[in-house]
Amino acid sequence: MASEKTTVAFSSFLAAIFLTTFKLVVGFSTGSLGIISEGVHSFFDLLAAGMTFFAVRYSDKPADSDHHYGHGKIENLSALVETMLLLITCGWIIYEATHRLSTGKLDIDVTFWSFCVIITSIVVDFTRSRALSKAAKKYNSQALEADALHFSSDILSSAVVLVGLFAYTINFRAADSIASVIVAIVVVVVSYRLGKKSINVLLDTAPEGIDAQIEKIIEEMNIVHDAHDIKIRNSGADIFIEMNIHLHGDTRLRDAHKIASAIEEEIQTKIKNSTVHIHMEPSDHH
Repeated sequence: MASEKTTVAFSSFLAAIFLTTFKLVVGFSTGSLGIISEGVHSFFDLLAAGMTFFAVRYSDKPADSDHHYGHGKIENLSALVETMLLLITCGWIIYEATHRLSTGKLDIDVTFWSFCVIITSIVVDFTRSRALSKAAKKYNSQALEADALHFSSDILSSAVVLVGLFAYTINFRAADSIASVIVAIVVVVVSYRLGKKSINVLLDTAPEGIDAQIEKIIEEMNIVHDAHDIKIRNSGADIFIEMNIHLHGDTRLRDAHKIASAIEEEIQTKIKNSTVHIHMEPSDHH
């Protein structure tokens, strides 16, 4: 598992290096703010991809004496830092675009390489986004999911820049700067969603829908009188579940342990990457 996650993260890091270099060289040589903003966006993607590579390697370390619940939250922290980097990107893009629009400094040099770098970016971003999304779903990795969002947002923003370049060639001179502002808006939306999800995990917000899934599992098993105080938290790809169950007061300890173990195994089978701890209580209910 760790090997596949690390390989996907590292290949995305290499892709980010290539795209950042290509975009910035073409952007500064042509003066296109749209391409430069894409280059800056890719530069922060590069930093984010580097953090993701580190996070997925570190998060798979087993629990130790100092980290009883493992190291999974490094993925959530990495995703939050990536959000901050994206927002910094937006601030710079919007500032530069409004400055150009207000001063009228809108001239750029649209060349073959202007279109080549954006089309190449879309192709690379599409392949990386698919690979990262697949791995993120397979391993429930928020760090890989964050990286996938980076690359998929690049696809949309690159498409907007491409339209802006075409518009500039038909003498719509403000198109490049307007396109860069649209890029920034897209990135803000992506950043908000990613940041909110990361903060929820870091604050131990219960994952939506899992409590109802657990209640349904216990109801279908029909081997306990009651289950309550269900508590759920995420840590990277792992889900930790705690609950209380009621058993008849005369139930032998060995039988009670078997019942609790059966529930734990059923939940762990149906909810991936889950660890379940059950507290048993006596009940007079027959």
